[in-house]
Amino acid sequence: MLDVLTFVLAAVAVIVALQYLADRTGLPAAALLTVAGLVYGVLPGPNVTLDPHVILTFVIPPLIYSAALNSSLLAIRENMRTVISLSIGLVLATAVVTGIGMDLFVPGVGLAAGIALGAALSPTDPVAALAVGGRAGLPPKLITIIEGEGLLNDATALTTLTVAVTAATSGGGFSFGGAVLHFLLAAAGGLLCGVAVAIVVRLARSAVRDPLLVNGISLATPFAAYLLGEELHVSGVLAVAVAGLMIGHETPRFTSGASRLQATAVWHLADFLLQGFVFLLVGQQIAPVIRGLKAYPTSTIVAAVAVSLGVVLLLRPLWLALTQSLPRALRSRRGRDVPDEAYLSGREIGVLSWAGTRGVISLAAIFTLPLTIDGGHPFPGRDLLLFCTYLVVVVTLVGQGLTFAPIAHALGVHADPADAALVRTQARAASVQAGLARLDQIAVDEAVPVPVLSALRASLDGKA
Repeated sequence: MLDVLTFVLAAVAVIVALQYLADRTGLPAAALLTVAGLVYGVLPGPNVTLDPHVILTFVIPPLIYSAALNSSLLAIRENMRTVISLSIGLVLATAVVTGIGMDLFVPGVGLAAGIALGAALSPTDPVAALAVGGRAGLPPKLITIIEGEGLLNDATALTTLTVAVTAATSGGGFSFGGAVLHFLLAAAGGLLCGVAVAIVVRLARSAVRDPLLVNGISLATPFAAYLLGEELHVSGVLAVAVAGLMIGHETPRFTSGASRLQATAVWHLADFLLQGFVFLLVGQQIAPVIRGLKAYPTSTIVAAVAVSLGVVLLLRPLWLALTQSLPRALRSRRGRDVPDEAYLSGREIGVLSWAGTRGVISLAAIFTLPLTIDGGHPFPGRDLLLFCTYLVVVVTLVGQGLTFAPIAHALGVHADPADAALVRTQARAASVQAGLARLDQIAVDEAVPVPVLSALRASLDGKA
């Protein structure tokens, strides 16, 4: 137990130190933590082994829930076409193209196992991308798209992975019709579970006023949503995201200011520590991944790496370009007006193309591959698939993470200060109107001296 405590304290010290370094230098903390984990992983001594079930059960739900709480449901709805295109269409395209490429060019893997690899590689890590995007000063529209994609693509990827693994282990081949049906049922079930949990939480928060109790409910909510989804064999990850979006949208109406302030502090601390441990853990997995490559010839490893990296790095910009240009061209050909703000510009496509960092969800997903398939045979190319996933995660986290902000600056994609000023002005006006409405209610319901009410109303009017 003392060894575990020592390791935890050392990890916290590294996380704090590297976050301080990131704040001072402008480098992305995710990339620094991953590199630190890589260095620790190659040093002699014990390493922490990634348990995918622990990550998917205890780490991913609170991270997704926290991101959903801080996301704007209205903003995501305004950009729903692009968000759905990336979180569903691109994920499925990545899985299928990777599967076909592995089946054609990498001996012994097969279509189903290749699609499982593609499903694991497809979900982006919004934590790393948004951390860098915030430093780069991205426009709110791009921030919203990155948030929405990261919240929803996990469910698509994990559901596709489950279908592909089932096909690979049963020996019955991959059925696209069955995969689509499984995905629709899992997504619909996850959506309903998220809505149900959000409704229950709303009722509970309406009855509870103590900030400590409110935040106790908040901390339990992501695990409850995930558990409900998994017990019903639907998408627990999507249930968490939907519950977080609904609860975050309704929080100002059902939660006191004191509760919101406390919840914000609690979730910021949880995000900081969980993300730090996750990125350190990613780096430390290098030893078991490398050991598994001894059974493969160099040509097979090169082909697998070329397919996985090529699909991840090239398909995303191609998909963005096609899904933005084709609808615009079709609408123009039909004589319909196409507002510029409805589609992404070429520069915005370039920035979003480089925002596809992969993270711990990809590693946790690929580590869930079984060791054997039906009949006791080894899962086809399992160690090779682990290596490809690990390499893609490290290349995107470190490579894209370190270059994202310079590319955004070079392309001239940044938030307009006038827009930020407008948002602040609108928020100030809304708060003043809410204060005036509350004063009117107090004047009717409570015996407050008229001079006091008049003074408060005059103060608020002066801020309007």
